[in-house]
Formats: sequence, structure tokens, C-alpha cells
Amino acid sequence: MNFKNIVKSTKRNILLFVGLFFIGIILFNSFKGPQAAEKSPVPADRNLVKEHLIALTQTPRFRNYKNLDQLNTIAEYIHQNFNKYSDSTSLQEYQVGEETYKNVICSFGTENKKRIIIGAHYDVCGDQQGADDNATGVTGLLELARMLKGQKLNYRIDLVAYTLEEPPYFRTENMGSYIHAKYLKDNNIDVYGMASVEMIGYFKDEENSQDYPLGILSWYYGNKGDYITLAKKFGGGEFVNNFSDHFVEANQVKTETFTAPQFIKGTDYSDHLNYWKFGYSAMMITDTSFFRNKNYHQPTDTLATLDLKRMTKVIDGIFLSLIHLQ
Repeated sequence: MNFKNIVKSTKRNILLFVGLFFIGIILFNSFKGPQAAEKSPVPADRNLVKEHLIALTQTPRFRNYKNLDQLNTIAEYIHQNFNKYSDSTSLQEYQVGEETYKNVICSFGTENKKRIIIGAHYDVCGDQQGADDNATGVTGLLELARMLKGQKLNYRIDLVAYTLEEPPYFRTENMGSYIHAKYLKDNNIDVYGMASVEMIGYFKDEENSQDYPLGILSWYYGNKGDYITLAKKFGGGEFVNNFSDHFVEANQVKTETFTAPQFIKGTDYSDHLNYWKFGYSAMMITDTSFFRNKNYHQPTDTLATLDLKRMTKVIDGIFLSLIHLQ
């Protein structure tokens, strides 16, 4: 065997080792035995979920950055609904050029110092309804507001609806989540962690309905898009592990945890990336976006494509995790 062949063989062995090591980590982090589903004291309401989704998607104009009036109308809808349940609701306004954009925030358990951020973006990419991306996430926040009212909490919970997550502002300092995360850091606010609710309504039980950033992942997760994913990075911090454990234990919907390096495609494709930038423990709750939902950023991303039954169970899982966190 010549030197070039030795090098090639060595590279293959290294890649095989890395792949097997990665699968081993996933198995370790994802193992969970059979258990009964926990009953929520305040379950998510599928009729209200549908009502919110209709209000967010059936609009005169698309809720993208070019249609500022429409974005403001949606922000006001979120604000009004937050106001029904929270004693503390506010708008975080900021400038991009000559325009003013808004994050909408409401809080629960304000007697607690340490806080948890649950966020979702309400803007869309281009001229489309964005039912899954991300009317589902915002609807999750709206239902959580109703469910959290009057609950005894061990942390302050801030529900934050962000603007400008989508292109052309993605990965820029104009993202609403960047503005919010920076505010927390600049003001030395005690944050336990953050979860981004990013596309939680698309499920498929058919074979080959699920893709992956690495083909090897199908060996463990299978090829059906029938689960919700808790995505986090290696060394993600105490909050993401604690929250994930509670979510899995609640057993509301089939769940997979995905722990990977940040460079793996899709791992940081939402608002949690900005909390990572400021050193916070953060994660994403997702149906895996374009790895499953081929309507991603397309006009076909409509309410008719969503699985509202499983979506409401995802919201129940988030709620149960929040009220049980110690």
C-alpha cells in the first residue's frame, strides 16, 4: 500500500469513528423508556389554536419586513392577546433605517428574579402565509399566555414575539431576538435559559418523509417525520438539559432530542442563535423545518398542511416543562 492509500484509509477510519461517536452521543442523550402521558392542568385548546392561526395567516398582505403596516397589525393582535392574561405586557421598539419594528413581550411569575425566555418570530420570508414558519410558534406563545395565567412558577417566564427573523435580516444585528438578547446582557438580567419555538405544526407518518443534515442520523431517528425535536448544542447548559428532561417526561408527543455541534446544518437556524451569542443556555423546539416540511418558505406553507392535534400537544409539553422546572 502506498502513502496516498494509507492516508485515504486513515481518513475513512477517522470519519467512521467520528460518525459512530456522534451516533453514540445521540443515543446517550435521547434514550427514554416507556411512560404514561402526563395530564395537563390547563390543556392547550385546539379551537383557540386554529383561531390564532387563521388570524395570523389570513391577512390582507403578507407579514414580511416590506409590509410594515401588516407587521404592526400582527404585533397589535399579539399584544392584545397577551394583555388578556399577563399583568406585564410591553413593546420593545427599535429602528432599522427609517422604520420602527417591534418585539412584543409579556411576563408571568414576575416575583421571581431569574427568568426564562420562550420566543417565536412573527414575520415571514417573502410573499407567503408562513403557517408553519412561524405562525405555529407565535400561536404557541399565545396559548401559553392563556395557560400560564395564575400558575405558581419558580421562574419568571417572558414570552417574546420577535420581528425580523427572516431574510434579509437573518444573522444580522437587526433581528428582533438579537435586540432582545443584547438588552438582557447589557442590563445584567439574570436569565436561566431560552427556548425558540420554531415551526411546531408539520408532521408526517409516511416512510421517507424525514430528511437529515447527515444521512447517518436516519439510522437512529428513522425516516418518518412523526416527532418533535428538541435541538441543542454540545455544552448547551443546565437549562436546556433540565427543560428537555421535563418535556420528554411529560410525554405529550413523540419527542427526539438532538444534540450536535453548532456547525451542523440547521442547528442554529432560529432566534436561539442570538442568545448563544451572548452566552445564554438556549435551544430550539422544532418539527425540523425544511428537513421535513417542503413547504418551507413557499406559498404552499398554509394552514391546511398542519397537524393541529400534535401541535397542541407540543404546546402542552412546553407548558408542563415550564411549570415543573425547579
